[in-house]
Amino acid sequence: MKKCLLLLAVLFSFNALAQKQDQLLGVWFNEEKDGKVEVFKKADGKYYGKIVWVKNDFNEDGSKPKRDRKNPEEKLRNRVLNGMVVLTGLQWNNDAKEWQDGQIYDTKSGKTYACYCKLQPNGTLYFKGYVMGMTFLGRSTVWTRAN
Repeated sequence: MKKCLLLLAVLFSFNALAQKQDQLLGVWFNEEKDGKVEVFKKADGKYYGKIVWVKNDFNEDGSKPKRDRKNPEEKLRNRVLNGMVVLTGLQWNNDAKEWQDGQIYDTKSGKTYACYCKLQPNGTLYFKGYVMGMTFLGRSTVWTRAN
């Protein structure tokens, strides 16, 4: 009986952990609410995000759809933003209660940052993008879950 209870406790713990780390899944508005990113989990257990909606889907010249014009790599500047993966490789850290070791691409600047994120008590998602491994060198943003 004790073994059965212990097994149930262990299974419950794993289930609770999976629920916590998977709270990142879903569709999120960026801070300006001019884009939505769908966060998904791959078979490698890491989290990724792709743009699924762009409010102003026009380029500066009026052409459509909006392209990745700010990308530092000239050959990538013609990529369509809608459908582009902008969040890669986040992993859940249970001790820190946050997702870490990912990268986030800022389509407005064309810059890629190392990043981590945390779910806030109010349900928003706090992202910190940083450079050179120093979390104080970078910027933060807050995403809101889309309904």
